Amino acid sequence: QVQLVESGGGLVQAGGSLRLSCAASGLTFGNFAMGWFRQAPGKEREFVVAISWGGYSSYFADSAKGRFTISRDNAKNTVYLQMNSLKPEDTAVYYCAALRRERAAYYSGSYYSSNEYDYWGQGTQVTVSS
Repeated sequence: QVQLVESGGGLVQAGGSLRLSCAASGLTFGNFAMGWFRQAPGKEREFVVAISWGGYSSYFADSAKGRFTISRDNAKNTVYLQMNSLKPEDTAVYYCAALRRERAAYYSGSYYSSNEYDYWGQGTQVTVSS
């Protein structure tokens, strides 16, 4: 059974930082690209950032560029999202998701689409106060 478990969310003031983690089990982690999405109240889930299965390539939403970084440790089956210079508009539930390597390799656009991902975590709340 595949499980993705996010952690590290919380309440932070604007300008602060948070580091989210997503621990994966039940899958061959190195065969999956990993992505982070978020969903704010009343809004659709949106792409934030993703990383290729080997960690060599990263993909960012415009809102994340220059502030967020993504990394992965394949030995620990974990992907990380470092969020700096947080803004109130970053408030959302953050989800990690796993995308099969074959699909990501065939079409890089798949990184950006939630419909392409195979497995999802339960989410972790991030709240940024002004």
